[in-house]
Amino acid sequence: TRMHPNDGRVVSNFIIQSLQGKDVTVYGDGSQTRSFQYISDLVDGLVRLMNGPHDGPVNIGNPGECSIKQFAEMIKSMTESGSQIKYLPKVADDPTQREPDISTAKRVLGWEPKTDVRDGLRKTIDYFKSVIEEEGEITPTGPSATKPAGKKGQAHRSSSMSSGIGSDEEGDGGSDGKAEKKDEKA
Repeated sequence: TRMHPNDGRVVSNFIIQSLQGKDVTVYGDGSQTRSFQYISDLVDGLVRLMNGPHDGPVNIGNPGECSIKQFAEMIKSMTESGSQIKYLPKVADDPTQREPDISTAKRVLGWEPKTDVRDGLRKTIDYFKSVIEEEGEITPTGPSATKPAGKKGQAHRSSSMSSGIGSDEEGDGGSDGKAEKKDEKA
């Protein structure tokens, strides 16, 4: 998985904005929650699922829930940024809570995430610092978004932070709803 600096996801948006001293844009009041997951944990869960006998639905996510406001503040602190948090109008259909129930993954796969969100963010922040050092200023989202070409057109290295199975959209942690808290039937 590659995380592009301006893919419109909350992780990359907040980090790029904070590293560059720009406003950190939160859609809504920031009370909506999300669960973030390090990519190696996701891959481990998927490998266990593919190699195991279970053929039903399994939520492979991180049950550690965090508000978007708390996440923005965490990234600002970890990047030692003077950025301000700017609240914009809420995005339509943005779920208020995303906290996966991983009880089936624990029971049938013996799986749960191992990487602390802060540890994953440290690695991801370091990755984006190197992208900015190589490419210069990046506008992560919106009509003036810029996509760094990379040195001599090379693809960017892989980032290590993922927001779990569901994708975050609109830069505020909006989602496709796949990882909303639901009881699993397995």
